[in-house]
Amino acid sequence: MTATFDPEDEVHGLLAYLDASPTPFHAAAEAAARLRAAGFAPVDLADEFPEGPGRYVAVADGALVAWIAPPDLPASAPMRVIGAHTDSPTLRVKPRPDHVKAGWQMLGVAPYGGLLLNSWLDRDLGLAGRVVVRGEPGAPSVRLFHDPAPTVRVAQLAIHLDRTVNDTGLVLNPQAHLVPLWGLGEASASFPAYLADLVGVDPADVLAWDAMTYDTQPAGRIGRERDLVASGRLDNLVSAYAGVRALASVEPAAHRAILVFFDHEEVGSQSSRGAQSTLLPSLARRIVHAAGGDAEDYERAVAASVVASADMAHGVHPNYADRHEPNHPVALNAGPVLKVNPEMRYASDAVGAAHLRRAAEAAQAPLQTFVMRSDLACGSTIGPITAARFGACTVDVGAPMLSMHSARELCGARDLAPYAATLAAFIDVS
Repeated sequence: MTATFDPEDEVHGLLAYLDASPTPFHAAAEAAARLRAAGFAPVDLADEFPEGPGRYVAVADGALVAWIAPPDLPASAPMRVIGAHTDSPTLRVKPRPDHVKAGWQMLGVAPYGGLLLNSWLDRDLGLAGRVVVRGEPGAPSVRLFHDPAPTVRVAQLAIHLDRTVNDTGLVLNPQAHLVPLWGLGEASASFPAYLADLVGVDPADVLAWDAMTYDTQPAGRIGRERDLVASGRLDNLVSAYAGVRALASVEPAAHRAILVFFDHEEVGSQSSRGAQSTLLPSLARRIVHAAGGDAEDYERAVAASVVASADMAHGVHPNYADRHEPNHPVALNAGPVLKVNPEMRYASDAVGAAHLRRAAEAAQAPLQTFVMRSDLACGSTIGPITAARFGACTVDVGAPMLSMHSARELCGARDLAPYAATLAAFIDVS
């Protein structure tokens, strides 16, 4: 029996998840909290894995792994894996960010990922992330921080000082034009002191940080019928939310179910917690070993496993309809999307596509198909990297959206329930 999802409940749940997740670290922690509330036992990846059946979750920085080990399964039983990522394009604070220019206190930042630069102008931005402080008795201690107040702003040049901007287009130099201001004065403000105040330590005890900006405008419903969701970080926290909801709703009998959130997808996935890392293979191997299996059982399990790479998809933009493949239109609020690319920028092949179609049919969800125009370069996902690294059949799936990589993106409110239902059926049925 497939899980059911109430469309209104899913929208409210997503909005709360987005507002609680300004950074990958918060997104992973919030997802883990929701899974623990659904009965998943916390596990430390540095500890021995629990043996026997159960539901488990672990957080590793901005990454997350969770799994369901059903009873009475052989160690070589296949796995159904949902993969997503927690990071989004943003402006990240440099190690020495404090400086003064023309009487303004400025905060040095660097672009992270392929962000639409102009979308970060004239927005009320907050700061969030993690800070490493000197703990007791001196060992480093990691603290998450999230300042909900509008703190910094990248101010745009007035049109009176650039009369050609509407004719020739806005060209931004990230080093010169994307530096946020956060106060007035001839003396530099102290970013370490700001962080110290947030987490309650002495400024001398602030050792390092991973800090980033985010749009402080809350996630919300818009449109004449309020059937659209506008927010930052929809790519890819919609998929993360849908994955959490899917895993929490199923009781698989024939497969071990795994949910994995990677970090650093937007910059190539090459990190200790990115899709190019050993995170997923190591997790799967340890799960098989905890079930009493050996290396042969692991290889047999992987050979029969299927991965769903869950990432957002491009809906047809009405003002730029010519940028889309005419025979594969994708609409918001018309269901999840199978993503296909013959050059394997997406990992989907016929076998993976068939698994996804079976899942969508079981969930009674419509399934759209996205193909990039043949004369445009295609983006990519964790799918191809995961397929190569893990060695299992992989299919790319997403929810349709507009304004991908903007500071504030747009998706359909009615797509959330069928997206989660399709992922749940992928675990339970395909």
